[in-house]
Amino acid sequence: MSNWLKAMNPASPITTEADAERAAKASAISIFIGVVVGLIGLAWTFANPAAMQDAVAAASQNDPAAAAASQAALQVGLWMGAGLVVIQLILGVVQWRNPGKFIAILFMVLIAFGVVSSLAAPLMADMAPGMPATPMWQVALSVVIMIIQFILHVTGLKGIKQLDRIQMEQSR
Repeated sequence: MSNWLKAMNPASPITTEADAERAAKASAISIFIGVVVGLIGLAWTFANPAAMQDAVAAASQNDPAAAAASQAALQVGLWMGAGLVVIQLILGVVQWRNPGKFIAILFMVLIAFGVVSSLAAPLMADMAPGMPATPMWQVALSVVIMIIQFILHVTGLKGIKQLDRIQMEQSR
């Protein structure tokens, strides 16, 4: 267990192939953290139908056509969220089996976008009166989790680079 914790530290030196492989897999661990967060979000959404109905009611403003459109958009959003969690799980498995730079960099970009989106959410809620706002504790927790994920991807890239270097030296 201590080897894994050491490998996930971006400041720890990588000297062996096993250390490099563990550090490279930190990227996959970050993706799996995202899968867990996504599943928790979906479970919370399904467990709180009142919050979903409040959002639909706020968006529709007593207009039946707008209510139908809001309900349809909600369903599409839920299915899309579930689909993205499945895609993220698949990419996490791929990254675990064969750590690659592309997936790590892709998720780093997505995480950076997520941090900006999370920080902008309270500002956007002020622009739409009557819409349910995301609680600040949830925004702060999301940002902390995304920063941890970003650090794990940085560690993963460091491990991938070192693993490539070690394997190249071994093949000579």
